[in-house]
Amino acid sequence: VQLQASGGGLVRAGGSLRLSCAAPAIIIRNNNMSWYRQAPGKPRELVAQITIGGNTNYADPVKDRVTISLDNAKNTVDLQMNSLKPEDTGVYYCNARSLSGGALYNRWGQGTLVTVSS
Repeated sequence: VQLQASGGGLVRAGGSLRLSCAAPAIIIRNNNMSWYRQAPGKPRELVAQITIGGNTNYADPVKDRVTISLDNAKNTVDLQMNSLKPEDTGVYYCNARSLSGGALYNRWGQGTLVTVSS
C-alpha cells in the first residue's frame, strides 16, 4: 500500500481531528496530493488539495475549517480539521495524482472513517 491514511475516529460536533496520509517521499514530491471524502450514499468529493508547487485549494464546505499540509520529516500529507460538523462524516481518502508526458498517475489510499456526532 503506497498511501496509508490514518487518524479517523469518532468526535463530537465542534471537535477536531488530524488525518495523516503516509506515502513515499517520491510520491509526495511528484504529485498533487489531495484528501477526498465520501459520505454514505453520496459520491466522493474533494476536500482539500496541495499541489506540487505548494498551492492549496479547499472545498467551500470546509474552507476556513481545514488545513492541508506536508510534513517532509514524516513523509505525510496531513489534514487538520477543526469545528467539525455532522455533515463532515464520511470515509476520507488520500489521493496522489499527476499528469506527465501524457501519462496519468492516480493512486488512492484505503480510507479512514470520520464520524461526527451531533
